[in-house]
Amino acid sequence: MAHPAAHDRPLSVAEYLEMEEVSSVKHEYVAGEVYAMTGTTQRHNQIAGNIFARLWNAARGGPCRVRMSDVKLRAADDVFYYPDVMVTCDPGDTDRLVVHSPCLVVEVTSPSTQTVDRREKIALYKRIPSVRAYLIVDQERRLVDRHWRDAEGAWHHAALLGEGRVPFPCPELTLTLDEIYEGVD
Repeated sequence: MAHPAAHDRPLSVAEYLEMEEVSSVKHEYVAGEVYAMTGTTQRHNQIAGNIFARLWNAARGGPCRVRMSDVKLRAADDVFYYPDVMVTCDPGDTDRLVVHSPCLVVEVTSPSTQTVDRREKIALYKRIPSVRAYLIVDQERRLVDRHWRDAEGAWHHAALLGEGRVPFPCPELTLTLDEIYEGVD
């Protein structure tokens, strides 16, 4: 969940990154505006943790690295987000604070962020050349919206509601909705 942070003028990217490195609160950054991130629900955390754990286990020993919500993604020159889960397999993606070349981005919706997740973020994530899939996972019902890029670069969408299997491109893995929502009432 994000809420506008108080500041007297738009911040530059350099000012944002400097502020963020010493801040005790995470902030997302969009074109000079800074949005403080708030806490999340146990349900949200369980879902993101389930996905992270399975991806991390599948990535062990390989070239891919799985990150959770404490690592920033540079979605555009002037946009930084904290996705719930993301994967990078690019050996050159070595910035200690920011992922630049994710192959997978996962957002678990919150009531206050689902519009941003389904509009603003999808538009930006699809512009990142390395992104092969973007998953929007609903925390209130068993629903996963899967957006993926095919080998020719065209984007596709499928929604899985209630039951089903979700393919992940990196690391290559398929999870059931039961695995994604394990431990969630």
